[in-house]
Amino acid sequence: MRPDPRPPSHTRGLRALLTAPAGRRSKVVVLLGLIGVLLLAGPLGGKVGEVEDNGPTSALPRGAESTFVEEQLPEFARDGVVPMVAVYARDGGLTGEDRDAVADDREILREYAHDGAVAPVEYSQDGGAAVLALGLDLQDESAFDSVPGIRSAVAADVPDGLDTAVSGPGATFYDEVSVFAGLDGRILAASAAVVTLLLLLTYRSPVLWMVPLASVAVAMVLSQALIYLLAEHAGLPVDGQSGGILPILVFGVGTDYALLLIARYREELRRYDDRHVAMAAAVRRAGPAILASAATVVLGLSCLLLADLNSTRSLGAVSAIGVACAAASMLVVLPMLLVLTGRWVLWPFAPRPDAGTGVDAVDGSRHDRAGRQWHRVAGLVARAPRRIWIGTSVALAVVALGGFATTVGTTDEQQFRDVPDSVRGQSLLEESFPAGRSAPVDVVADAAAVDEVRVIAAEVGGVSSVAEPVTSVDGSRVLVPVTLDAAPDSDRAEDTVSALRQQLEPVGASVGGATAEAMDVADSSARDAAVVIPAVLVVVLLVLVLLLRAVVGPLVLLATVLLSYAAAFGAGALAMRAMGFKAVDVSLPLLAFVFLVALGVDYTIFLMSRVREEVLLHGPQEGVLRGLVATGGVITSAGLVLAATFAVLTVMPITFMVGLGVVVALGVLIDTFVVRTLVVPTLALDLSRRFWAPSRLGNPDDDRR
Repeated sequence: MRPDPRPPSHTRGLRALLTAPAGRRSKVVVLLGLIGVLLLAGPLGGKVGEVEDNGPTSALPRGAESTFVEEQLPEFARDGVVPMVAVYARDGGLTGEDRDAVADDREILREYAHDGAVAPVEYSQDGGAAVLALGLDLQDESAFDSVPGIRSAVAADVPDGLDTAVSGPGATFYDEVSVFAGLDGRILAASAAVVTLLLLLTYRSPVLWMVPLASVAVAMVLSQALIYLLAEHAGLPVDGQSGGILPILVFGVGTDYALLLIARYREELRRYDDRHVAMAAAVRRAGPAILASAATVVLGLSCLLLADLNSTRSLGAVSAIGVACAAASMLVVLPMLLVLTGRWVLWPFAPRPDAGTGVDAVDGSRHDRAGRQWHRVAGLVARAPRRIWIGTSVALAVVALGGFATTVGTTDEQQFRDVPDSVRGQSLLEESFPAGRSAPVDVVADAAAVDEVRVIAAEVGGVSSVAEPVTSVDGSRVLVPVTLDAAPDSDRAEDTVSALRQQLEPVGASVGGATAEAMDVADSSARDAAVVIPAVLVVVLLVLVLLLRAVVGPLVLLATVLLSYAAAFGAGALAMRAMGFKAVDVSLPLLAFVFLVALGVDYTIFLMSRVREEVLLHGPQEGVLRGLVATGGVITSAGLVLAATFAVLTVMPITFMVGLGVVVALGVLIDTFVVRTLVVPTLALDLSRRFWAPSRLGNPDDDRR
């Protein structure tokens, strides 16, 4: 075996910090420090569920009129109390036995109702249906848990042929929150299983997969602990949606970074006999790309903090923390574990210096086959780069047209994969009562204007009835429930709410309730997209300019990122349609854009940082091809891992999560196998030195080939 070449010198600052986990002595210090951190972080991470807020305002936009109304409800002794209705219906009309059952249920439901109050039975004009209205304090955990009991009581001992259901905002809220129960654990287990399987297939080693998986687990514990501390002491918003997506990001992104570092570590093990030296070299060379990638993702996700929607801001903050912890673990924990375990952990494909050298070399015939495949790809893109990028771009643009195949914005029924009892109850209500009966509009105004508010509201088209006002505890304000004749999630209901707001604005009244909340969420989503999308693009462009030290190339790469997203959304819309989903959540376009741009640029950074290394040595043509061959295998594996982890969301019970999983998974695959493999290299080849302008690499007089 030949002696080690002279090891690269340890530099000060960032590089010295990056290589600390690879040191002979410092790795032990890192290990002891990690044990101490985990002893502190473990118990804290286990409490993250305690700080999740899935309350009525958790998904509403800050500053919106409906949010203001929701925040005013405690003044009317309705803090957390939301209406629910038990619905009874029979084709052909209710029988005497049916009416007796409804009367019996009214007495039973007093046990569950807030203050024991259940409204008198209300029968429809056609005699085919009846409702019992009650309030439930869903901020009371025992009351929240009583919803299944209410449903069981309503459904128990009913006469044959009588349809029953429990609906209204309280029931809908319970259905929305209950689908998140245990969801974090299921997603975590599914993500771990998917990553384990893919690591086994990638490395074909009985032990190596455990090292990156352990590093990801550390990142998960650290991120949950940090999220808990920030939520508990700094007011960080956390909800079930962000908590559910956190494991997907940490496992997917963390494994991607692990694949990149391990691939570079293998290269260095073919150059150096000493694993500590090899790892130090690997971290010095791969570390900047991982840091740049993580910084881009974190900054991109942090742009979601500019949003008005509370749930969107929560997702941005939680996701950014998860990615930062994943990158930190892969640059600290993973190198330390690999040098502690030694070469044997790479068995049966442990590289040796006497096995030869080469770009991204890995022992065994499997690497030889993979290397030949990527050499063939490089040969393909080199033959006709302009025709390839133009043809591929046109094909992606055609796929993007699929985005017109779906509707943005879901009804209550479309929010769930399976129709919940609350939605079924709403359908029963619409057949015999004013469709807005289950979810009245809440109008809040000064007490002095109550008569004027009631008169104006009653004259607005689409209003079925105006109930008696409820006075606030201090007597200064009133709450006027207004029942619409249209379903709460219908266009007609939204038109009526718009008219109410317009007519009531002169008297200073505010309009809230389920319909108003849906309208404000849609308006805020459009506003958030107009603010967040440009911010994300600016962040990505600045990172690419700093990384590549050029301007033309980053602008071209940004265009490919936009094309990739458009194609992903089009393909995702078609896939959702094929899966039976007629609409997607109103927040999906923005969140899918942020995730795809922030995560998709990862692979561009991995590729182009290596390409720049090779261009410095071999010129703008051969350098691009060498960079493609060097990174092709590891980036493809990383793309498959990330796509597979997001695909876990496609089996979730919530339409939003299914849509996010479909669009991001398809987008990652498109970016990995089409954009990064074909479009980006051919554009770089076609532009040649112009791609690197105005840096010195773009100078035609540069002496490199």
